[in-house]
Amino acid sequence: MPTTMTTQTLKTLTTRRLLAAGIVAGPLYVTVAAVQAVTRTGFDIRRHAVSLLSNGELGWIQIANFVVAGLLTVAVAVGMRRVLGSSPGGTWGPRLIGVYGLSVVAAGVLVADPGAGFPVGAREVAEVTWHGIGHFMAGGLGFPAMAAACIVLARPLAGGVWVPYSVATGVVFLATFGAIASTGGAVWANLAFTVGVVLVWLWLALAATRVLRSLEPRETR
Repeated sequence: MPTTMTTQTLKTLTTRRLLAAGIVAGPLYVTVAAVQAVTRTGFDIRRHAVSLLSNGELGWIQIANFVVAGLLTVAVAVGMRRVLGSSPGGTWGPRLIGVYGLSVVAAGVLVADPGAGFPVGAREVAEVTWHGIGHFMAGGLGFPAMAAACIVLARPLAGGVWVPYSVATGVVFLATFGAIASTGGAVWANLAFTVGVVLVWLWLALAATRVLRSLEPRETR
């Protein structure tokens, strides 16, 4: 006879899938962006923000990348909240990750204006458009939220070198965001922020993995 899954089993399975979304989000986003960075004509990671890839005939790829990665991030935030519950950091950590996920979705919907010669042949806007402003606002809200999440979730997920690693990731990410915002996109700041983005997506994948593994003992009781 077929075994009927209990409500608790279904809940655990759903939670696992939500957490798995966080493991996928970063590698997916970074891979898609990297492939475009090396294949899109005229794009130079030293001078151009990844957001500019949303422009041009192939812009839909980066728009989709933003939206999908953002939704996956919101999903892992829900999964983390389910597991961490009311533990210290268990409420605000997932909320902050959720804010970041929504900001990434917004960054896809609100396309950044062309600039710095990309896309090739595109006319640069004389004034920033409403969606360009929205794109900047999304980053201005989401990036600090994610940096804060790294710090808030340092203790709840503690183990090994996780605490210093998590805090350092948050600090580096926030610092590189501040650098690119204050310099107007200087080459060194652009490269530093690119590294910061990769580091924070890696952190999310590792954080999701740690929370997912924490479910194992509960299932064997």
